[in-house]
Amino acid sequence: MTRRSCAIYATGIVCAHLLIVGIALVVAQVFQTMIHSRLKKEITLTEKSQVFESWKNPPPPVYMEYYFFNVTNPEVFLAGGKAAVKQIGPYTYREYRPRENVTFLENGTKLYALNPKTFVFVPEKSAGNPEVDIIRTVNIPYVAVLSELSSYSFLLRTFVSMYMNSLGIEMFMTRTVHEVLWGFKDPLLSKIHSMKPEVDEYFGLMWKKNGTHEGEFVFHTGEENYLDYGKIDTWNGLREMSWWSSNQSNMINGTDGAVFHPLINRNELLYIFAADLCRSIHLAYVKDVEVKGIQAYRFAPPSDVLMSPKDNPTNAGFCVPAGDCLGTGVLKVSVCREGAPIVVSFPHFYQADPVYINAVDGLSPNKEEHETYLDLQPTTGVPIRACKRAQLNIILKRVPGFPKTRFINETIFPIMFVNETATIDDDSAAQMRTLLLIVTLVSNFPLLIVGMGIILLLVLVVLFCRNRQKKNEVKRIDFTEAFHSFATAKDDTAYTQVSDKPDEPSETAANQPMRNGSYIAMSPVEAQKC
Repeated sequence: MTRRSCAIYATGIVCAHLLIVGIALVVAQVFQTMIHSRLKKEITLTEKSQVFESWKNPPPPVYMEYYFFNVTNPEVFLAGGKAAVKQIGPYTYREYRPRENVTFLENGTKLYALNPKTFVFVPEKSAGNPEVDIIRTVNIPYVAVLSELSSYSFLLRTFVSMYMNSLGIEMFMTRTVHEVLWGFKDPLLSKIHSMKPEVDEYFGLMWKKNGTHEGEFVFHTGEENYLDYGKIDTWNGLREMSWWSSNQSNMINGTDGAVFHPLINRNELLYIFAADLCRSIHLAYVKDVEVKGIQAYRFAPPSDVLMSPKDNPTNAGFCVPAGDCLGTGVLKVSVCREGAPIVVSFPHFYQADPVYINAVDGLSPNKEEHETYLDLQPTTGVPIRACKRAQLNIILKRVPGFPKTRFINETIFPIMFVNETATIDDDSAAQMRTLLLIVTLVSNFPLLIVGMGIILLLVLVVLFCRNRQKKNEVKRIDFTEAFHSFATAKDDTAYTQVSDKPDEPSETAANQPMRNGSYIAMSPVEAQKC
């Protein structure tokens, strides 16, 4: 066996083994299963987990951008016309949210934690100085009193209205951004506080929320089931709420939005419990995106989250009392927040019924600026970019006994909206890219084996073809040389005719000398005469 034949046989054997082993590994998904098992084990909220520290102290900076709607024509609105607003902002604050008092429960399968939030103003990311800039907006304490007195007698409401007029308290107030956001001593609340000490005399949209938490949470660590990783077990000791009018609406589903289980697919719904909305919401897959070189899935609340119960009957449970429903795109949350009739929506009433958008001049909802979304790395489930946008509104309507409200049209009036953003930092992004590269290489190792087998198969085909070509050339050369030798011998050699008669000496022969042996002439021989 020649060296070439040995090479062909060896290549064929190696190729066959690579293809068989590679295809078997691809079909069995051995390496994918190994990687997935490792991810399910490593990505947990246990002390041994590498993600535990980043969960306790999130590295990506979180920014809160506050935008306010400045009312430009309050007199027109009070006279029965349409209000006009102008958006101002953002006023940006850096949000710090470390986990505190972390305690593991039930053999490490659950953990208790608080999540206090602290806000620090960031002037370079802001449109102005909140302690200087003035805005005109709805006097929420005034509206809260009107709402509280709506069930009282007409006589009492008239008396309270006259008293508030004597104090110079109006439906719209003018304050600095800092006062509206972080609190001020309100004259109306101060009077009520003197009669009811439990009523706080200060008011602010974020009053007492700087340095405080949204409740006590118990989370699943994912130790028992990776799909439960980060899910909320209880909030303030509750496994379900009692504010809404259906069991489904009262459920506490999903995580707090900071983490999600690994191995996310595009077809699933992700649930988040939003304590500030007093409910859980779900997110659905939108599209694939890329953030700092990391492939991610974008999830966003679909339109049915705040859809009217007429179009989505499952939302009927958010009507309190039962049957008292608002339209698409808004949610009344005053049931869990005592005081004014507060309504939440997406900014500029994005995805809401046009009736709310057209009720106020100056609103222009659009997806790019007003959509809430999460960009999640599907393998690890880590949020690499988040954008939570929510708008605070208040219901303004006529209240008998308060003459200043007798001309206004019932309106869900926008106050402000917040844009809470976070993007993975560069160091964490680099670590994530390295991790995903390793996962990709290990997961695709069987495909690499198959690829090498295919390459060797091509090499085998080339070697085989060249070997056949070489053999054909050798055969052709041997045949040519043989044919050439035969042709040369035939052309250069002549044979005399053989007669059955005895030789008779001719005259010519008689004249020639005798030679030893037979003689064959190399020239044509004439035929012998009879």
